[in-house]
Amino acid sequence: MWPSIYPLMCLCFALLIVMATGAHAAEAPASPPPNAAEATLWTTNVREHGAAGDANTDDTKAFQAALDAAAPTGGIVFAPAGTYRLGGALNVPQGVTLRGVWESPHHADIGKGTMLYATGSKGNEDGPPLITLNQSSGIHGVTIFYPEQNVTAVVPYPWCIQGKGMHGSVVNVTLVNPYKGIDFGTHANELHYISNVFGQPLKVGIFIDKTTDIGRIENVHFNPHSWARAAHPTAEAVNQNWVPFQQYLARNFTGFLIGKTDWEYMRDCFCIFAKVGFHFVQTQAGAPNVMLTQCGADLSPLAVQVDATQEHAGIAFENGQFMGTVNVGPENRGPVKLTNCGFWPMDQTNEQVIVRGKGTVTLTACHFAGWGRQSASAPCVRIEEGAALIHACDFVDVEKTQIYIGPDAVAASVVGCRFRDGERIEDRSLNSDVMLGMNVAR
Repeated sequence: MWPSIYPLMCLCFALLIVMATGAHAAEAPASPPPNAAEATLWTTNVREHGAAGDANTDDTKAFQAALDAAAPTGGIVFAPAGTYRLGGALNVPQGVTLRGVWESPHHADIGKGTMLYATGSKGNEDGPPLITLNQSSGIHGVTIFYPEQNVTAVVPYPWCIQGKGMHGSVVNVTLVNPYKGIDFGTHANELHYISNVFGQPLKVGIFIDKTTDIGRIENVHFNPHSWARAAHPTAEAVNQNWVPFQQYLARNFTGFLIGKTDWEYMRDCFCIFAKVGFHFVQTQAGAPNVMLTQCGADLSPLAVQVDATQEHAGIAFENGQFMGTVNVGPENRGPVKLTNCGFWPMDQTNEQVIVRGKGTVTLTACHFAGWGRQSASAPCVRIEEGAALIHACDFVDVEKTQIYIGPDAVAASVVGCRFRDGERIEDRSLNSDVMLGMNVAR
């Protein structure tokens, strides 16, 4: 008999469990439905604080109210797609990120995604930055445009984005035409992170200084097409004055200005039409120590200018491309290394590498073409001071001097290079230690 009633007992027991569970559930209070903010990833929304996003209303106060509302807990302040005019400056509190809609670079899409129209502090280069980032704060996914900037009479503005403290982040941002782009140098900072930044600053692209822990900069592309191809009335003036605009940049624009920084990592960084592409300088805080890969400067007379580097570390370029000259200045004392880099000329290019100072410049597996454009007698590599180690490089041009070693040079080693139509090394050294050997001349 027991086996015959066992299934019935199990069924009854299961029904009792279901009934008990249902009764308990009926007694439990229902969870309140999530509000709009809890249902998303952001803490608050600038629209909730009165932002109009119509390109005409000054939304500065609404943005700052949203940022301040997020300050107690941190989080994301969301700016939905729209064009927000900012006549003042924004302060992003610690732990807060201002986030917009920017899933791909808005190269010519003025009016798409989240647009910030910056109009404040026009004519005042020393005014407050448009956006100040504090510790662990960031800006993510916006396009910033200066609608009142004039390509034929450039107007100064303060820094577009300025960071201070630890872990400031600028990610997925288009800076169409700021006077000065990103500043992690005015204030002490550590571990800044700059990624996926496009546009064309008019004076300085990125400034780094007072960095006492590893900063990272990646995938930065500065090109004036960001303004010339913008869907905005001012773009027509840029195109009508394209050559004068290039000439303006060649007189005024520095792509990357780098002072004191410890172990800065840079990857995939590019600029074009710059007066100086990458400028490494001594500041009151100190000198730079930077490692760069897949970086380059196109159509820039001074592709790289090295005024100073840290003596124990220096700077190193790997897989770089330069349409201009690398100039190591007389005050430099640290190592400068270029590996697997390519050099092409501009019309005004003479030397492609100039070595001065008391440090060592190392050129490994580089190729050189087109030097001596202004003066056919100019060498490709001019070693005036310090030491140069040149190994496994390819000198493409024929009937030109490849290397000059001056009387004040300390040492030079030229080994394993290819000289296409014969070795033409002008050695004017006096007390230098010079080693030449194992080169090929066809």
